[in-house]
Amino acid sequence: MRSNKTSSRTAPARTIIFVTISALVLAVLYIIGHAMLISLSELNVPELIAMSLLIACEIFMFLHAVAYFSNVAHVNAHAIDPDRIVAAPAPLTTFPPVAFAICSYREPLTVLEANMICFRNLTYPNKRLFLLDDTPYDRTNDDPALARYRADVDALARQIGINVFRHSWRGAKAGMINDFLHFLGGRDEPGFEMAPNQNVKILRDARYLAIFDADMNPLSDFAEPLIAQLEADDRLAFVQTPQFYSNISTNRVANGAAAQQAVFYEYICEGKGMLDTMPCCGTNVMFRVAALEDVGGMDESSVTEDFATSIKLHLRGWRSTYLNRVCAFGMGPQDLGSFFKQQFRWASGTVGLLRVVLKEFVKNPRAFSPRRWLEYFASVSFYCVGWVWLIIWSFPVLYVFVGFPRNLARPDVFFALFIPYLAFTFWAFIGSLRYRGYSTADVFSGMTMNVISFPVYMMASACGLLGIRGKFRVTSKEGATSMPLLLLWPQLAVFCVLVVTVAWGLNHLIYGTLSAGAVFGNIIWCAYNAAMIGTILYFNRPTEKVGLFRRERRLKTPRAANA
Repeated sequence: MRSNKTSSRTAPARTIIFVTISALVLAVLYIIGHAMLISLSELNVPELIAMSLLIACEIFMFLHAVAYFSNVAHVNAHAIDPDRIVAAPAPLTTFPPVAFAICSYREPLTVLEANMICFRNLTYPNKRLFLLDDTPYDRTNDDPALARYRADVDALARQIGINVFRHSWRGAKAGMINDFLHFLGGRDEPGFEMAPNQNVKILRDARYLAIFDADMNPLSDFAEPLIAQLEADDRLAFVQTPQFYSNISTNRVANGAAAQQAVFYEYICEGKGMLDTMPCCGTNVMFRVAALEDVGGMDESSVTEDFATSIKLHLRGWRSTYLNRVCAFGMGPQDLGSFFKQQFRWASGTVGLLRVVLKEFVKNPRAFSPRRWLEYFASVSFYCVGWVWLIIWSFPVLYVFVGFPRNLARPDVFFALFIPYLAFTFWAFIGSLRYRGYSTADVFSGMTMNVISFPVYMMASACGLLGIRGKFRVTSKEGATSMPLLLLWPQLAVFCVLVVTVAWGLNHLIYGTLSAGAVFGNIIWCAYNAAMIGTILYFNRPTEKVGLFRRERRLKTPRAANA
């Protein structure tokens, strides 16, 4: 029999499982009810097309809710069942050679210095430390400023003891890593340069490769738990760890970006780790060199080379997992301009892989289980949500102004089906993250960062689907500035339309002929979305006092592998 202490600890997890399942059941009932309403209504062709589009958007949201809440339920089911908990691997007794690579593209020297010092302080004994300097020195016509920068980087690396690897520039992080893999494999190719600065003989027999962006700094014990997992499973290709932003208390955008990332790095990543669908996130990750060599290195065809490479590894039978423990920290994007560039890069590359996943699914649908395919499709289609939001927002506007489509004049359906579905979904979403120590304000901060990014997601997903590869831009780490309001015109235009709709709807309640209940429901929905989009004005003053994260975030304690 379990102790009272154990029961009290597992009770919230059981509640979350119940609420998430209830939310999914209510979502199914809402979609079925909405579809039945459409079939029973006497709609003309334009109305039928419009409502079919709305149902398609709602199904899109539902499938993503299934993917998220199934991960929540799965993770919590493991947490409350001792028989499902996977024991942590045994501590290391031998220490295979590991290459630690810092990927840098014209990074500020202050960022590089902090990063290099953290790498030097790693406690792992058999380490090789490398700066992969991908700055395009050979394409700048002997720029004096860039020559001084190179000299400063070399001097800094010598001072701290970091080896510097360079190659003939070809404009992608994946290409740099692949060239470095060739170097580790003993293949010296034209254009390779190595400046050895460690006091030990450089070996090229690294069994594992840790990859870091220059703005992510490892904690001193980063390597040991990851190597233990890799050593315990020879089919494990990589172990991914989360990103932790250290500037959340001083910057609004970093604050909101951290909250947005929390949704991904908590249940989604843990669930994917349990299903062997965890993608590489490009930094704070430890790879098995043999696995990368087996798939020909990092995929160079996508902006999100990390995700594309993960799919190739999984198709080759390699596994991946996730360690939900803060192992590194860094600076989050400090203004909306930097945040939007980051989101565009992630979105365009990820959606671009939708064609790859569809192709593999058609070729070999039995390659993965239905649950794993759902995870892949959810991952590569998520950023299409910008189009979905815009379509959903347009319906209450159309109804309030022109009474179209007519079947929206059914407040009984809205209150009987939509409100319970929405309430339970919010309860499950917020409750699951509160269980992990995040406040309601944290959760809403992350939600609003997603919502205000809708035009970025729309353009990025269009580029991804059309195969247009956006230009890589490094997220700025120096300073924070407000964006000109003119550049925020899509968000501000939608905000104004929703506000005007609310005002016109209130006028309808007094003088109009439309159903009062229907108008009231639609203006409430418009007001809520206007409030969400309006937060862009808050985030556009990034260095003002932060008002959402009101407490220090504690570092996560180590968890068992796959737990």
